[in-house]
Amino acid sequence: MNLRTLLLGVSSAALLCGFANAETLTIATVNNGDMIRMQGLTDDFAAKNPDIQLEWVTLEENVLRERVTTDIATKGGQYDIVTIGNYEVPIWAKQGWLVALDGLGDDYDVDDLLPAIRGGLSVDGKLYAAPFYGESAMIMYRKDLFEKAGLTMPDSPTWEFIGEAARKITDRSADISGMCLRGKAGWGENMAFLTALNNSFGGRWFDEKWQPQFDQPEWKTSLQFYVDLMKDAGPQGASSNGFNENLTLFQQGKCGMWIDATVAASFVSNPKDSTVADKVGYAIFPDTGNGNHGHWLWSWNLAVPASSTKAEAAQKFIAWATSKGYTELVASKEGWANVPPGTRTSLYKNADYEKAAPFAAPTLAAMDAADITKPSVKPVPYTGGQFVAIPEFQGLGTTVGQLFSAVLAGQSSVDDALAQAQTAAVREMTRAGYIK
Repeated sequence: MNLRTLLLGVSSAALLCGFANAETLTIATVNNGDMIRMQGLTDDFAAKNPDIQLEWVTLEENVLRERVTTDIATKGGQYDIVTIGNYEVPIWAKQGWLVALDGLGDDYDVDDLLPAIRGGLSVDGKLYAAPFYGESAMIMYRKDLFEKAGLTMPDSPTWEFIGEAARKITDRSADISGMCLRGKAGWGENMAFLTALNNSFGGRWFDEKWQPQFDQPEWKTSLQFYVDLMKDAGPQGASSNGFNENLTLFQQGKCGMWIDATVAASFVSNPKDSTVADKVGYAIFPDTGNGNHGHWLWSWNLAVPASSTKAEAAQKFIAWATSKGYTELVASKEGWANVPPGTRTSLYKNADYEKAAPFAAPTLAAMDAADITKPSVKPVPYTGGQFVAIPEFQGLGTTVGQLFSAVLAGQSSVDDALAQAQTAAVREMTRAGYIK
């Protein structure tokens, strides 16, 4: 055996040993654009952490929630990192299901996180998840269609104006729907929008004694408004459309308006993906003249289940994916307009971002306006903007979402759906001990 052969053999053995000793992190995440983009940039993480390999489980939003919740609650240990919302984080942290993120590194700069976002991810002063991106909700609309119809978007539009404008810019012959809204059933799908809508109509899920409010006029008015609007100005099959489906419709030029998460702005304004990128305007979530703009506040976050045996390696990845450095990496590859928004104060002081992203200021204004401690103009015993921050909401919200989606599909009436929602909510809240 010559020296060259010997050295090659030693090198190969060392390489194989290195792979054998590498830790593999299994990451459960949602199939949206920002998360898919992150997966495409992980070579940067691999180069800095050759001893850590990544295995991705990418799922549709409702499926992700179901599988992760089951795994977390049963301590299954299937995932080392999970993508969860600010609804789950405080509830699961108090249950002891998440690892406190105290290993993100000295250069992570946790104090740069937006206070509203950081507060929603902390329990007793400890951070239990790191935000990948944050969002509120706003109107995205076609400026060219508004101009053609002789319409001007107000600084603070009302739902009455939005309804009239959506019907006016609808053009069935050109396959343009005046309004696209979530219809797919799920507590984080159609009920995210409909809860914010009901907030803006002055409604609430529960009164101060936890009595469900689906038998009150605000729910009847807001749900009827939604159903009528989608019938008159919505796309076909709206009851099957969630965030991703409506994003595609808007990018294809088939929606005149879309009211949804502010994070969508970078995708509808990206000329690589959107046929109407240069025609999009932005406005605050509508109200009914009561000053309540829905109070939508959400973040997708990375957390470590307590059942994982690889918490140290998991925190290394989380620190990379939610750092200022990752933001700069995305900017270098995709441009500043496409960086994950809504998590760090420094981003909204960045002149390059402000110049590249016309939606930056509206996004920050929407997030600043969201007060999840007071989601309704009426008093409530809960917190949460487009959700109710109690463990029972995940199941109850999905049940109600199915009832309301059926109305949109023409399988039920508004009155029947509200009556069934009231019955289901009373039953669940009684079972859980909220109602004595």
